[in-house]
Amino acid sequence: MINRILDNLEEWLIATFMGLATLVIFFAVVHRYTSGIPWVWEYTRHLSTSWTQELCIYLFIWMAKFGAAYGVRTGIHVGVDVLVRNLAPAKQRFFVVLSLASGAFFTATIALLGGKFVHFIYVTGQISPDLEMPMWIIYLAIPLGSSLMCYRFLQVMWHYLKSGELPVHTYGGELEEAV
Repeated sequence: MINRILDNLEEWLIATFMGLATLVIFFAVVHRYTSGIPWVWEYTRHLSTSWTQELCIYLFIWMAKFGAAYGVRTGIHVGVDVLVRNLAPAKQRFFVVLSLASGAFFTATIALLGGKFVHFIYVTGQISPDLEMPMWIIYLAIPLGSSLMCYRFLQVMWHYLKSGELPVHTYGGELEEAV
């Protein structure tokens, strides 16, 4: 139940951040290119688009943090397994579990350090230059995304220990279990 909610939330957040960034970029480009049309510029010159670049950067950061967790869950996160696949099954199992545990440890460390950093930024009261948004909200992507990614590493490791299968994302987009 909780995994289904997390799966849907993760996918919804990634799609929302990507869609919003696309719309913001589209708005800024249309605004820029209509500035040379006098009758359009008459109505749109009062609109400022200086904030669009900053917002898109923040949206892509949030999308990337949650996208990395999605990648771990679905088997599309970057991994180099050429050497591991050539080992004996017992050694393969050891190195797969080691790599998943290492990924969980690393992302847990980033989540904890990111949480400390967010607290520091919150205490200092920093705001973003163009959006004038509290920076702690923007940096919250680090502990939240890293925590979810850590959970996904542990989830994949648990499934691997039980079944011996890793998630594999096929060309057609379906999620399969590796043999």
